[in-house]
Amino acid sequence: MLWVKAFHIVFVASWFAGLFYLPRIFVNLAMVPANSPAERGRLLLMARKLLRFTTLLAVPALALGLWLWLGWGIGRGSGWLHAKLVLVLATLGYHHGCGVLLRRFEAGANRRSHRWYRWFNEAPVLLLTAIVVLVVVKPF
Repeated sequence: MLWVKAFHIVFVASWFAGLFYLPRIFVNLAMVPANSPAERGRLLLMARKLLRFTTLLAVPALALGLWLWLGWGIGRGSGWLHAKLVLVLATLGYHHGCGVLLRRFEAGANRRSHRWYRWFNEAPVLLLTAIVVLVVVKPF
């Protein structure tokens, strides 16, 4: 079980690293001047590759988390686990939202400013903080 926990933590940390950086690329994309197609293309390529890689990291993170929950019953019947699962679903929604925003950039349909993306970039920090507190402290 400790091996599963260890790899779950590694994949979760890696997944969140991608979620921390992808919106930073969006900030830069929102600031690219209209006359810089090479810069825009390079940033879009980086964002596509990072989203793909981040998605690949999310799969084992979620699978190992399910293994811990269903296989060993960790947290079963605990309020903290229910709250954590809600936050994991919110993280999945955020991840999906990043994909939607990337497709808008690719289509040239971005309507948001770089300031909006700077605020958007703070959500995974809040999600990770809340998840870690719930798992470690188990407040309820």
